[in-house]
Parts: sequence; C-alpha cells; structure tokens
Amino acid sequence: MIIAISGGVGGARLCQGLVQILSPAELAIVVNVGDDFEHLGLSICPDLDTVMYTLAGLHNPTLGWGRADETWNFMQVLEQLGGDTWFQLGDRDLAVHIERTRRLAAGEPLSSIAADFCQRLGIRHTIIPVTDQRLRTRVISRDEGELAFQDYFVRRRAQPAIVALRFDGAEQAQLAPPLAQTLAGNPPHPQPQGVLICPSNPWLSVDPVLAVPDFRDWIARQRIPIVAVSPIIGGRAVKGPAAKIMQELGVGHDTMGIVDHYGSAVQGWVIDRADAHLADSIRARGHPVAVTESLMTDPTVAAALAHTAVALLRELA
Repeated sequence: MIIAISGGVGGARLCQGLVQILSPAELAIVVNVGDDFEHLGLSICPDLDTVMYTLAGLHNPTLGWGRADETWNFMQVLEQLGGDTWFQLGDRDLAVHIERTRRLAAGEPLSSIAADFCQRLGIRHTIIPVTDQRLRTRVISRDEGELAFQDYFVRRRAQPAIVALRFDGAEQAQLAPPLAQTLAGNPPHPQPQGVLICPSNPWLSVDPVLAVPDFRDWIARQRIPIVAVSPIIGGRAVKGPAAKIMQELGVGHDTMGIVDHYGSAVQGWVIDRADAHLADSIRARGHPVAVTESLMTDPTVAAALAHTAVALLRELA
C-alpha cells in the first residue's frame, strides 16, 4: 500500500497515472482540505473534487479544474440578479456541492460522502480527505493582512505577496476515520509501505495535510520511505503560484527550494529533465534522485512518471 498526498491539478494528474499502475489495494490518496470553504451557502471542496473528477474522467483537461462539457446557466442568471460571481460554479459541478452540503448538514462526515460520490462515479481507488473536521488555509499577506485562501487564490488571483501561512484548525483536527484505519493497516487495509508526495504546491496543498498532528506523528513514527515529485520544472511552476510563493518567502525559485522546504522528511526525489543539473546537488544531501519527464501532458506521461516515482519508492523500501 502506497499513501499518496495530493492537492490541486498537478497532484490529480499524477494520481491519474498512479491508478493506471497500482490496484485499489495498493494505493490510497489523501487529499488536502485547506482549500475548502463555504460559498453561496454551499460547502466547496476544490482539491477533493479535482482529484475525483480527474479519476472519473470527468475533468476539464484545459482548465485542470471543474468538469468537462460544463454549462454556466446558473452563473449567468446569478450575475443578472447581482449575485457574487467571483468563484465560478458550473451547472454540473453545482449538483456535487448541493448534495454534499445537504449531507453534511444531516451529520454525515465528509470522508463518507466522498467515498460514496467516488463509488457512484465509478472510481475504484480510495480517495480520503485528511480530516472530516474544519481545516482552513489562511494567507498572511504583506500589504493586506490575513486573507481566506480562496479570497487570495481566486478573488485576488494570487496577487498579494505572501509572508506566511496559517492552517486554522489543523492542531485540533483528527484523521478522517477511513484514513486512520488505512494508516493502521487494519484489515482489509494492507500496511502502508511508503508515502508519495505528488507534484502539488508544498505550501498550499501538502503542508495543510502534514499539519494534522496524527498524520504528522504517523509519518514521524514510521520507518518507511517518502518520495516527492517536484512541482517545479526549469524554475517555473507548471500550474499555480508555487514559484511566486517561493520567491516571496525567500526560498529561491527552483527545485532546490522545494528540497530545502521538505528537508530530511523526504528521502527520495523525482525531478524533471530540465532540472537534471540539480541532481548531483540533491544527491549530495543524501537523497536518491530519479530524472524523467514530469510535465504530464497526457495520461500516458502521467503513468510513466508514476512508474518512476513508485519504482524509486520501492527501491528505498
């Protein structure tokens, strides 16, 4: 069993590769919930839905988020009525948010709802939110104070300069029960043999997961390898503001900044061919490195990247 930590488009694309080479018994995907928020009275879970849509083959391959063949009648009427339209909700996507909100209000946990949605969409692999409890990423900006994540990321288009991040509710959050069972290796779950950090934004998508104490403590207790796939290619982020955030936080702009961020917690690295010149520097810090194509332009490339990452993980194990 491999535990994959995912969030955002890059994480979802690698998960698309992982499910091609690993059986449902060999993979569990743990998803960030720090991006979740309430909007128009609805519970929105962007990272969870991006992974779900991608594995169900329903995602929009151009945008990376949202559903393919989407229509926007709801948003058009909402704008006509003077409603808040800065966060776009497609008509098909809206059904997911409405049904999830209804079931949450009835007392059903997020992990249970996610598992049921995945089953109904034909997804055989396990997708688990790291916690069922409220965990929210807060952005500390240089000029505008503290911002809710979606205000920063969508409404302000990630323009404010970041000086720090805070994960509100993380210290009180408990593992979602299905994740706790998976990490414990309780039947029918096999004992996890490694952790794979997808090429998701370390600060916005991975750190909120690692901020949950029980998950962080489980990783510290286990003597199993952790491999990370760098989200930076040639000094640039494929998607999202990772490179911009790195510069604002003063940690450089290339893959070495990501390596420094995770430090000794990550044993092995997968980097793109464009960053092959950094491989020796990473190895000098005691980390094995695999160099391959990591720009996932289609599912075939994603599967090849997943194979490389899993091979390195198993070699370290």
